Amino acid sequence: MSQRFRPSTSYSTSASTSYAYGDYTTTTSGPGTRKGTGRPSTARPRTGASTIARIEAQNVVCAIAESRGISPTVGLAFVNLDTAEAVLCQICDSQTYVRTIHKLKVYGPSEILIVSTAASPKSKLFSIIEENLEDIDSKLTLLDRRYWAESTGYEYIQSLAFKEDVESIKISVAGNYYAVCCIAAALKYIDLGLGMLFSFHSLRMRYEPSEGSMMIDVSTIYSLELVQNLQNPKSKDCLFGLLNETLTPMGARLLRNNILQPLTDPDVLNTRYTAVDELTTKEEMFFATRAALKNFLDADRILTALIVSPSKSTLQTTESAINQVIMLKQFVTSVNPIFEALTGAASSMLNNIRELCAPENIVPVQELIDGVINEDTTYARQPLELRNQRTYAIKSGVNGLLDVARTTYKEATEDTYQHCTELGQEYDIQLDLKYENARQFYIKIPVSELDGRDLPPVFTNVVRRKNNFECQTLELMKRNQKVRSDQAVEALIEEVRSHISIMFKICEAIALLDMVASFAQLVTINDYTRPQLTDTLAIKSGRHPMKEKIMQTKFVPNDVYATQQTRLQLITGCNMSGKSTYIRSVALMSIMAQIGCYVPASYASFPILHQLFARLGMDDNIETNVSTFAAEMKEIAFILRNVDRRGIVIVDELGRGTSTRDGLAIALAIAEALLSSKALVWFATHFKDLATIMNERAGVLNLHLAVELESNESMTMLYRIAPGAVRESHYGLTLARVVPLPPGVVEHATFVAQKLERHLLKQKKASKTVLKEKRRKLILNLKEHLVQAQTGVLEGEVLTAWLRELQKEFVNRMTALETEAASAGQASEDEDEEMRDGSEYEEEERPSTHASQPSVISIDSRTTSSESASTIRAMSTVSTDRAVSDNQR
Repeated sequence: MSQRFRPSTSYSTSASTSYAYGDYTTTTSGPGTRKGTGRPSTARPRTGASTIARIEAQNVVCAIAESRGISPTVGLAFVNLDTAEAVLCQICDSQTYVRTIHKLKVYGPSEILIVSTAASPKSKLFSIIEENLEDIDSKLTLLDRRYWAESTGYEYIQSLAFKEDVESIKISVAGNYYAVCCIAAALKYIDLGLGMLFSFHSLRMRYEPSEGSMMIDVSTIYSLELVQNLQNPKSKDCLFGLLNETLTPMGARLLRNNILQPLTDPDVLNTRYTAVDELTTKEEMFFATRAALKNFLDADRILTALIVSPSKSTLQTTESAINQVIMLKQFVTSVNPIFEALTGAASSMLNNIRELCAPENIVPVQELIDGVINEDTTYARQPLELRNQRTYAIKSGVNGLLDVARTTYKEATEDTYQHCTELGQEYDIQLDLKYENARQFYIKIPVSELDGRDLPPVFTNVVRRKNNFECQTLELMKRNQKVRSDQAVEALIEEVRSHISIMFKICEAIALLDMVASFAQLVTINDYTRPQLTDTLAIKSGRHPMKEKIMQTKFVPNDVYATQQTRLQLITGCNMSGKSTYIRSVALMSIMAQIGCYVPASYASFPILHQLFARLGMDDNIETNVSTFAAEMKEIAFILRNVDRRGIVIVDELGRGTSTRDGLAIALAIAEALLSSKALVWFATHFKDLATIMNERAGVLNLHLAVELESNESMTMLYRIAPGAVRESHYGLTLARVVPLPPGVVEHATFVAQKLERHLLKQKKASKTVLKEKRRKLILNLKEHLVQAQTGVLEGEVLTAWLRELQKEFVNRMTALETEAASAGQASEDEDEEMRDGSEYEEEERPSTHASQPSVISIDSRTTSSESASTIRAMSTVSTDRAVSDNQR
């Protein structure tokens, strides 16, 4: 542990970026720095904001290391110097390191440590971190490989982790070589590079599994406004601002981390739901808990200050230590009301919190403090109050020298006030005696008091601030004495450190209680409901949480239902009809459900989702010279590389940044790729042809936002979701009439649109491939309903009636398909001739949807084309009758 880093010279990796190791001087590239990697960027395009909004600036050191191979393993260790918390994790990542960058952006380290050999030549991870440095708002420091030692990491775990946690942490990190090496490098750097030491067994350490939370990439965090409003960064109109009814800094930090990393453990989530439910139903407990939480200071910072020892002790650090002890006294005093407030709690979470806040855990620390600190000492905020508090906080008799010094201090303070009074009388000037930490006592004199006179020479260090002179005298500076009580305080802090483990656990419990109580507060003031965790995403009367809060009128709720047979939902509709609001509300409610919060709906059930991606907004990126279309293509490429069946994707207005024909073709191809991923997708678009072409694909559902046409001149937005694609073919023209365009422009546009529509209708024919796909989709829907009936809760006559109705509906729909198939290919020769006559015009004016259909609607060989309609009906009848028979038995 006594080993020191050897100074070494810095070297340059490019003309504008240099790093150093050993002496820890670091320079990072600024905006516009050209990367010398010679390869395309793998990061998503940057959005308007440069960093994820944080509650407060925190000093976090991160060490990172990687293995080499096709599927790289990345080790990470984060040490928060403000909250004394160390987090280790090891990730099996992809070649784009998407999970690693997500972790870095969530924790937002102020400094990233990386092995020096990764910079020459640059590894792929090193290059990707470089690309994202501005987004992370961090600087990069290189360390020699010898500091990444697994044995040193285990030594740190053994000596710094809480005694009762050492063995469990060792078991958690067993086999995670890179994570252990990273904690060694981070703590060695903090020790030797920053000159900070943690006391033995005082550091909160935990291992965080890579699969324990939902991954939300940084672009999605911005576009969904999870922690910051896009229009006004200071506004509270974001998800964090909505949910943040917390009363403590610890609770607010925990809430933010949960929003950025929602949980994927259903047991933990159900425990949180139960706790929220109990707090909302037991009014007395709820109000007592909220009242008790109001008294807490930032316990994380208080406890951290007590366990971090500076390299050199100064008068300032001694005074700070006294302040921390006084704040600790208030924290300890505030714990017992929490214990009392949770009396009678039934949920396991609230009971666990109450047990941690029990008097037997607090009394030892309380007795230590009461033995040294005066009982009536409370935390003060004003500088002069703080000075007096530090002076008289220690009890008389604890230290004889301190008692003598205090008497001297009292006399000096009285002399100071007397001196100020005498000066005012001698020079006939109104003086105000002020105090601040830096210069101690000083005199404040209004400019108007001098009436053109100069200040007497007795006043020194004169500074004019607006309409006042601020100054001192030699006599005053002599009396600015400080009383040192470092020995008594240091002895107290040393004894308190032996109980620091339980104090940190209490702090974490209070943060969790504060967050859960914040959710309960939301339920009491909003019409929210408890979500259920199932395999189906179903929402009844769901609402956008932020829009509902800021809208002056009543928000129109909507229903959502998604399974694997409706996993790609194409949302069409007029401009301003609410498409974006609808798909955003699905994503936001999913996040709320996976942090343990109730959701704005009358009923809601959600599957556990492990990924959330969003492609929203249409802005050119001027900084990187990227057009709207290029930016959205990069974002979509990122999503397609990383999405899987456990994810949710929302896409808004894809393909509108290029020509109509190319935009439709690209939107069609991307919709096919998203459908193949098996993820739940909500795809809002103005391309009606996209909805038409994809309509018969298994797994696709067409929806639209309804409007009410009052006349050709106006329409009313209903903001209500409805089945099928949008029917209003010329809603853009109707909206254009509101704009005062020159006479005849809209009329001519209407004529052209109607002519194009007639040609398209004449060309439309029934296809055998389409009919085959319709049959397949109908049978797959029947299968899904039968599986739901088998695993559902319906019984007896209710189930029998439902199954017979299902059978009847299936036969009717299959018969309709047979009729459609019989009339397929019967288009008249006159229509063909007219269509040929207009082909030249159509080739220039409309997207060729027919030409792209065969390649898009290709299906695998496992279709039902070989089965006749009668066979299908027989299969349906047998399946239904068998289910009914089994139920009756």
